Amino acid sequence: MKLIIATIKPFKLEEVREALTEIGVRGMMVTEIKGFGSQSGHTEIYRGAEYAVNFVPKVKLELVVPAGMSDQVIETITKTAQTGKIGDGKIFVLDVQQAIRVRTGETDADAI
Repeated sequence: MKLIIATIKPFKLEEVREALTEIGVRGMMVTEIKGFGSQSGHTEIYRGAEYAVNFVPKVKLELVVPAGMSDQVIETITKTAQTGKIGDGKIFVLDVQQAIRVRTGETDADAI
């Protein structure tokens, strides 16, 4: 099993969710986050005053999928979330040693 952590632009969330559902992803966790990468934030003007926005709003997706499905999930997220502009996000992939469904006690692939 693989844990896929993806950070994407918030307005792409619904499009990515729909694309993942189409390929058979059955669940994911979504968190609203703030962060910065190579863009290092930006400046904005509010009521005539300029101020720095050091953290940019993002959405973090966390999905646990069977190892054989991870490449397809990564490709789907990449294609769907991409705008071609700076700040499109990142994807990280980690190995998952064990998964347990709390309600039933099912483990590993049965739990996801």
